[in-house]
Amino acid sequence: MTPRHGATSSRRVPSLGRRHAQARRAVWRPGGEGSGAAAAMSSDDLIETFRAQLRDDPDVASAVVAIRVLLGFLKQDRGETIQGLRSSLLAAIDTLSRVDSSVAVSSGGELFLRFISLTSLEYSDYSKCKEIMIERGEIFLRKVSLSRNKIAKLCHPFIRDGAQILTHAYSRVVLRVLEAAVESKKRFSVYVTESQPDQAGQKMAKALRKLNIPVTVILDAAVGYIMEKVDLVLVGAEGVVESGGIINKIGTNQIAVCAKAQNKPFYVVAESFKFVRLFPLNQQDVPDKFKYKADTLKTSQNLTEEHPWIDYTSPSLITLLFTDLGVLTPSAVSDELIKLYL
Repeated sequence: MTPRHGATSSRRVPSLGRRHAQARRAVWRPGGEGSGAAAAMSSDDLIETFRAQLRDDPDVASAVVAIRVLLGFLKQDRGETIQGLRSSLLAAIDTLSRVDSSVAVSSGGELFLRFISLTSLEYSDYSKCKEIMIERGEIFLRKVSLSRNKIAKLCHPFIRDGAQILTHAYSRVVLRVLEAAVESKKRFSVYVTESQPDQAGQKMAKALRKLNIPVTVILDAAVGYIMEKVDLVLVGAEGVVESGGIINKIGTNQIAVCAKAQNKPFYVVAESFKFVRLFPLNQQDVPDKFKYKADTLKTSQNLTEEHPWIDYTSPSLITLLFTDLGVLTPSAVSDELIKLYL
């Protein structure tokens, strides 16, 4: 997934040879025809498909869009071996990850591949195996598409009537939880950080006002000042790591530190496809490919001069994580992650 300046595909996979290097560039476009290599499309086609779906359905998480595209790729592939199909899917995941450097696109793609690949051990016939892989892919897509509603059902009871909530940046899952609380006739108000440098908090505030939820946008630097007024902190996550900590929009960690200092519960809502096999101990342990935007990774000559877009929040600062797998303590995340990746 990590981009390399000026590196070619053949350099990234020298041991696979020319055939697999070409597979790394192979991608899917709806309606593609042909057989074998003729069915493969360029990286530009895959990227455009991915971006078009993001534009057409902005409420869907980028990882879910990526899984849709991968499922379409799987259906259109005309390969003849499971190994070749797997190599092509890995190449497609790599391409999408270089467009959207979020943790979720990477982890979601890997979990999709693992979920559908289980069938390769059950059937020797390729056509039957691929048929089952497609069925499993569709099951996986339906499962991740329902995650948000499952989380909202689990989390909104923790919001009491009259609560004052602090959230950070823009999170579709947080928004769905708060919408579920409104549907249950609860009255509450929200403080949302403006979340520089892209002011994602303004987007969140606009969405909350559409739900008639009282909302106040605060400066990122005002978190410590406002914390004494709030009853709980509710944030999303771009990724949940093995330790039970999270990777999320820059500024999340300082909010968690303030919440801990003032004994306020810090709740995280995140889909299980965001569970990633990483074990950072500090900010420097988080890979650059997740810290910076994809465009920055391609163009910057010195990343130390760039502002990271995410930070790491340790499990010791998190009260509970609400996922489609259930309500978890940070210490329980590792067990669930093992189940996902086995």
